[in-house]
Amino acid sequence: MPQPAYAPGPRERTVRDPQGNVIEVPPHWSLLPPGDAGLTRRVKAAGEYLAVQEKKGRRMFSRGIWAPGATIRKIQAELDAERSTDAYAKKQKAAAARRDKQQAEYVEDFFGAVVAYLNFHPDYAELADQFATAVTSHATPVGSGTVARTQRIPIEQRAESAVIAWMRHQTTAYDTMKIPRVKGKRREVRRMLAQRSKELLHQYRTGREIARNCPLHAALTAKAAS
Repeated sequence: MPQPAYAPGPRERTVRDPQGNVIEVPPHWSLLPPGDAGLTRRVKAAGEYLAVQEKKGRRMFSRGIWAPGATIRKIQAELDAERSTDAYAKKQKAAAARRDKQQAEYVEDFFGAVVAYLNFHPDYAELADQFATAVTSHATPVGSGTVARTQRIPIEQRAESAVIAWMRHQTTAYDTMKIPRVKGKRREVRRMLAQRSKELLHQYRTGREIARNCPLHAALTAKAAS
């Protein structure tokens, strides 16, 4: 059963439990910083630990785990020895090749999903490919944290959300808007801008003549020139 996450405490070597109580970290414990997933997993599996997470905006970030210092040092030494072998190097190389292959396949699938969502008129097929390339390049890198990296929704929905998000930042004044700090206001603005973006996409889907000052065309032209 996974242990609850703790928040950073008000003083050094303290944490807050889910109920807000301040807890002193045992004196013989050390903080293992985030970054080495293999080491962290093994330390967690070895026994007692306190996982520390901090919320920034809507996202949660790991601040590492507290665990007995002797346990961390022992497992670190064992892992260093294991990672120094030829067998481990070959295993890592094979795993990296698999990840690269999976990533390349996903990028291709996502690009196709974006093109399908755009569904531009044949007159704008070249622009659709340029647009899909821009969205895919931004949304699919591993660790980007974009909607394209989530597995919670179908790829078709990911493609739609990524297109609308790209347009919000590249074809509207959203990033420079002064939005009142009123609950629900930012969501309301995003819905309004999404509707405008969909109306613009509809023009490209129906093959209408597009004005020269089209914000989408201007954004893609700027991207190509950068």
